[in-house]
Amino acid sequence: MMMTMTKRLWMVLAVVANTWYVCLAQNAVVKMQPEKGATEVNIDTHLVLTMSDEATIGQKGFVSVYDKQTGKLVDRLDMSIPAGPTESQPKNPAAQYTPVPYVYKSQHVTNRNTKAGTPSGVNAWDTGRYQLDIIGGFSDGFHFYPIITKGKQVTIYLHHNMLEYGHEYYVTIGKGVISGFDGIKGKRGWTFRTKDKAPDASQRLLTVSADGKGDFSTVQGALDFIPDSVVSAQDGYKVLVRNGDYEELVYFRNKRFVAIEGESREGVVIHYRNNEVFNPHPADIKTNEVRGTFPSRRAAFAADNCSDLTFRNLTIRTDCKGQAEGLLVNGERNYFENIHIIGDGDALQANGSCYWQNCCIEGGGDTILGRGPSFFNHCNISSYGAFMWIRNTEENHGNIFVDCHFKGLSDYAELGRLPDNKGKNYPHAECVLLNCTLENIPAFGWGRIDDSAKTATILEFNSHDANGEPVDISKRNPLMRLLDPIRDAELIGRYSDSHWVLGW
Repeated sequence: MMMTMTKRLWMVLAVVANTWYVCLAQNAVVKMQPEKGATEVNIDTHLVLTMSDEATIGQKGFVSVYDKQTGKLVDRLDMSIPAGPTESQPKNPAAQYTPVPYVYKSQHVTNRNTKAGTPSGVNAWDTGRYQLDIIGGFSDGFHFYPIITKGKQVTIYLHHNMLEYGHEYYVTIGKGVISGFDGIKGKRGWTFRTKDKAPDASQRLLTVSADGKGDFSTVQGALDFIPDSVVSAQDGYKVLVRNGDYEELVYFRNKRFVAIEGESREGVVIHYRNNEVFNPHPADIKTNEVRGTFPSRRAAFAADNCSDLTFRNLTIRTDCKGQAEGLLVNGERNYFENIHIIGDGDALQANGSCYWQNCCIEGGGDTILGRGPSFFNHCNISSYGAFMWIRNTEENHGNIFVDCHFKGLSDYAELGRLPDNKGKNYPHAECVLLNCTLENIPAFGWGRIDDSAKTATILEFNSHDANGEPVDISKRNPLMRLLDPIRDAELIGRYSDSHWVLGW
C-alpha cells in the first residue's frame, strides 16, 4: 500500500513538473508592434513583441525579414554574434592621429549598399566579430544591441535603412532567439506593409513618434531623411519629437539648418548604452584630440560635422559609465535651449561654437569637454568630479558661464583642471565664470594645472553661494584672476556678450 501511494505521489509530482516546464517553454506573444497585417508602417520601425512572461534573450537563432512579394531576404540578425566589446581594447603605442584631415564625404552610404565596417578614413578594417550597423551614413559602423528587453517587452532593432516604402514584409524568429519561445515561422506569422511614400519633403516639417503615429518612429529615421548641407535657413527642416522613450543610438553628420524640438524636456528621452569600450576608436588611430581626426563613436547622441542646428526641449542620456558622452557635437553655430544632458566621464563634448540656454548638464567628471567656444547662459551643471577639461586653442574662446549654477556632488567636484595629457596640454585654455552660483565646490576651486598650462585664462566675477553670499576664494589657484567690477567692467561686458565670445 505504501509503495502504491509513493508511486502515485511521484506520478503527480512528475505531472506538475512537466506542466511547469511546458508553461516555461511556451512563452507566448501577447501583442505585436506593428500589428500583424498592419499597413502604413514607418520604414524605421522597431519590431516589438509583448510576451506572456518575462523575456530573456538567447544566444542563437535568427530574426529575419523577407519581402513578401519576392521572397527576398531583406535583413537578418544573428543572435550568436555578441553585441559589442565588454572590455577596453589593448593600448596601441603605434597609434597616431589621422595623418591627413578626415574627409566628411556627402554620400548616400547605407547598410543596403555598403558593408558595415568599411573604413571611412585611413584606419584599418575592424576585424572584431560583433554586431555592426551603419548609422547616419558612417560606413565604419557602430556596435549595437539587436534586441533589448524590458520585462515582458522585446524590442528588435533591425539594421538601419533596410526597409523601403510601399513594400510588404514578413518576419520570422527562430527558436532560441527568445528563451522559452518557439519563434514565428512562415509567411503569415507576422506581416506588415510600409507606407506607400515618404513624407512631403517640401513641407520641411517632420514628426517623430515612438508609437509609430508620426512621419517616423525614431529620431534617427527623421535625420536620415533630411538631405546633407542644406544651404540656407529658408530651406531648413524642423523635426518635432513627441513625448516618448527613444532608446536608440543617434548619429548624424553633414547636416545644416535643422531644428530638433521635443514636446517637453522630461517627456522626450533619447538614450542608449554606449561608451568608449562598446564603440571604441580604431586600434590604429588615436582619439579625436585635434581637428580633422577620426570621429568618436562613444556618445549616445552625436551631431558630427553639423552646423546651424537648433535643439529644444529634449533629454539626451547615456546609460553607460566610463568615457560616455550623453551628447557630442562637432560643428559651428549650434544652439541648445532647455536641453537635459546626462552622461558620465565627458558627459558633454562640444567642439565648435555652441550657445547653451537654460540647459541642465549632469556628469561624473570632466563633465564638459571640448575645444569650444561655448557660451552657457542660466545653465545648471552638476558633477561628481571636475566640471570641465577645457581644450580650446588660441583660435577661439573656451567655456564662458553667465548666471549658471554649479553643484558639486562629491568633495572632489573641482571647477576644472589642466593636467598634462599624454605629453601635451592646452596653454590657451579659457574659462570665465560671471555671476555664478557655486554649491559644494571646494575652496581651492581649480584642480591640477601643470606648468605647461600656466598661460591659460581663468577668470571669476561675483561667484556666490545659493544664498547670494560671496564664496571663499582665498585658496584658489594663483592662476585664477578675480575680476573687479570697476577696473574690469569693459572685460566683464565683453565676456557677457555671446556674440563677442562666439563670433555670431
